[in-house]
Amino acid sequence: MINQRQLGWASLELIISGAVQGVGFRFFAQRAAQRYNLTGYVMNLQDGRVKVSAEGTQEALSLLVEELKKGTPLSWIEEVQVNWAEYRGRFRDFSIRFHE
Repeated sequence: MINQRQLGWASLELIISGAVQGVGFRFFAQRAAQRYNLTGYVMNLQDGRVKVSAEGTQEALSLLVEELKKGTPLSWIEEVQVNWAEYRGRFRDFSIRFHE
């Protein structure tokens, strides 16, 4: 039996800093993740950053990272911290969360 890891699936957590709150960034991230058929969530952090937790194929996750590094027309991306991990199948869809 082939598991998801062998098929190139993974999970990642992004912490995005800069001008990323109040500029539609969470909706932008959600649309991008859904376009790449990823599952997970995006949420604002109290310190002004945005957190993204996502799962899917490594290729789709890499495309998401590149798109989020560009941001929205109103956002300014200072830094994107990327932490890769093993796929765990924790999510059913990609949502906007308001707390963990």
